Amino acid sequence: MSGTMQTPSPNQTNDISRHVQWSSVLTFFLLACALAAIIDIPLWVGVVSITSLHGKLLIGVSMYTPAAAAVFTVVALQGVRGRKIAATLGWSPVRPLHRTTLLAVAGLFGSILIPVAAVFLAALLGVTRLDLHNFSGYASSLKTLLPAGKALPMSINALVIMQLIQIPVASLFNSLLTVGEETGWRGFLLPALKPLGTWPALIITGIAWGLWHTPVILLGYNFNQPNLYGMALMTIGCLAYGILIGWLRIHAGNIWPSVIAHGAFNAAGGFYVFVVAAGSTPNLIAIGPLGWSAWIIMGILILVLALTRQIPMNNAWSSHTDQTLALPSASNKG
Repeated sequence: MSGTMQTPSPNQTNDISRHVQWSSVLTFFLLACALAAIIDIPLWVGVVSITSLHGKLLIGVSMYTPAAAAVFTVVALQGVRGRKIAATLGWSPVRPLHRTTLLAVAGLFGSILIPVAAVFLAALLGVTRLDLHNFSGYASSLKTLLPAGKALPMSINALVIMQLIQIPVASLFNSLLTVGEETGWRGFLLPALKPLGTWPALIITGIAWGLWHTPVILLGYNFNQPNLYGMALMTIGCLAYGILIGWLRIHAGNIWPSVIAHGAFNAAGGFYVFVVAAGSTPNLIAIGPLGWSAWIIMGILILVLALTRQIPMNNAWSSHTDQTLALPSASNKG
């Protein structure tokens, strides 16, 4: 064996010296959770109902708490300044533009199809009954909102078509809210955990994202399960979907495809309302956008990405994303 020592390449040196900054990671997570819990206090004390307009506004505001926590962590703890803040949070670069655009389109329509496919899968498995001809369930719910004897303004088929056409537009409006969550989870946390490897980073980010929802889940949000079971359902759903939009983040080098995909997922989450038959009570644990039928759909997509090596098996992400997702160091502050 030769006694000569080989000098590691600069890339190897960077990989060896790069570690997870756990103090920053924990500060970010605890701050994001604390801020969300504070905003949700009116819901917890009963001043505001979670189903009311004010309740939905509070939930919308809380979606910005991961961004607030990420900005504080990056600026106050890591000392990042100027334009490097945008890069550290995944807001930039958006070059090449065609890559971001294609991934955003894929995220938009893919995220719409997941809740839709989940509803049809649940029906195929006999969990729910659908009415794709008269849309009786949706018609019944609309009639309860009208004065007695008053007819719908147009046919139920036309109303359903209008609602479905609006989903892509609603996705873009929803993105104004999801940018808050994505800045924190996929913008800051995912690359901060990159030294652990791609899969551990995706898994931990997804679990953290799910746990952050705890205050509203314990109020019955999403699954009508205000207990540990509801928390587990939300965490598994966020883990599965987080891997998919984490893949968008990795390949885009920025958060914008993830932001749009997340907005689309939220916009399509109520698809089951239009197609469930009258008299068939929707089981959100099964047919909700983060229910177990959606887990199956997302699990298949994740398996395809893994088998086709679209998700790197270690932390050697592509050179395009590597520059964007590098952890801040003393050399890039200021």
